[in-house]
Amino acid sequence: MDSIVVKATGSWYEVLTQNGIVHCRIRGKLRLKGVRSTSPVVVGDQVSIEKDESMGDWCITEIHPRRNYMIRRASNLSKESHIIAANIDMAYIVVSRNNPETPLEFIDRMLVTCEAYKIPATIILNKVDLLSNDEIESFHRIYSNTGYEVIDFSVIHNIGLSALESRLEGKTSLFTGNSGVGKSSIISLLLPNEKIRTGEVSDAFHKGKHTTTFSTMYNYSNRGFIIDTPGIKGFGLIDISEKELSHYFPEMMSRLSECRFYNCTHRHEPGCAVIEALQNGTISSERYESYLKILDEDDKYRK
Repeated sequence: MDSIVVKATGSWYEVLTQNGIVHCRIRGKLRLKGVRSTSPVVVGDQVSIEKDESMGDWCITEIHPRRNYMIRRASNLSKESHIIAANIDMAYIVVSRNNPETPLEFIDRMLVTCEAYKIPATIILNKVDLLSNDEIESFHRIYSNTGYEVIDFSVIHNIGLSALESRLEGKTSLFTGNSGVGKSSIISLLLPNEKIRTGEVSDAFHKGKHTTTFSTMYNYSNRGFIIDTPGIKGFGLIDISEKELSHYFPEMMSRLSECRFYNCTHRHEPGCAVIEALQNGTISSERYESYLKILDEDDKYRK
């Protein structure tokens, strides 16, 4: 029976079949195929399942090929990966610039991963009611001018909901972001009949509290799916080399052929089209700074 994983807890999985939800475990052999991931089966996976008559349980017997997936480094100094979800039509990266502030480097790391694994990405700028027009325009200057769509959103003032709803029909949409940005509150608006846990931001540390424990996929109007993921504190890249990194910054990739050297790192080489664009303001200094930080901070993981 072919089905789709809608919740993954690490030991048991909820699988959506033609006959409803079935609770499954993984057949042991699936763990022995050299997978470096901490999550061999993830939400969004299309799988085959069968009944184990001797145990009386349902088992996942096969994971079908994934067309894409969202992945990050599992932990500090780890070469293992953690796959968050698979088979995604659109990733919505939920961010806030106040209470708490989402670091731009965090956003750029997620965008790099989306580019590398062929996941279209849209940014939801939440809590715009806490921002000035200048702050909103500044954020759009960085990302809208780079080619990414930015949806302004406010749960309190119902800003952006209709624009978001119109994009979800018939799609598998992943919602992700760091803790406290309001991701679960947005999903609660989209899915009023589901019991989505939402939380407050810590007054002491201005950081979000985790309210989603496991990634979960929900039906959206019976014509699509929404994947809610746990809040992420850090987003480490994996399997992206120093030479490849600039390929996943679209504003750099589009200028690569204009650089004097084919293997230009865009840091110090003469005749670099990216540095020239940075100097004349057609590439944002914020994105370029993220690029340099990722190169420097991730160097130890590539060795």
